[in-house]
Amino acid sequence: MLLDHFFKSNKRKSEKSFTTAKNSDKPARSIVKAISWRVVGTLDTILISWVITGEISMALSIGLIEIVTKMVLYFFHERIWNLVKWGKQ
Repeated sequence: MLLDHFFKSNKRKSEKSFTTAKNSDKPARSIVKAISWRVVGTLDTILISWVITGEISMALSIGLIEIVTKMVLYFFHERIWNLVKWGKQ
């Protein structure tokens, strides 16, 4: 009786973890999140670069490089964290 309860309890836990994994972000969602965040971040970088350099062309150049590199980094960062079990229910 006790073992039967233990196995049923473990089965529910594994089903829940499968459901949690199944409901995690899809790669397309991570891409859209990365793009929207990078637009905000890049506008900030361009503004800061413009204030520091005083040149809008330099600020836009820095922003263009920054948006591409940080979107790629964010995408992989997000996908790696999606694999981490810590903090998920």
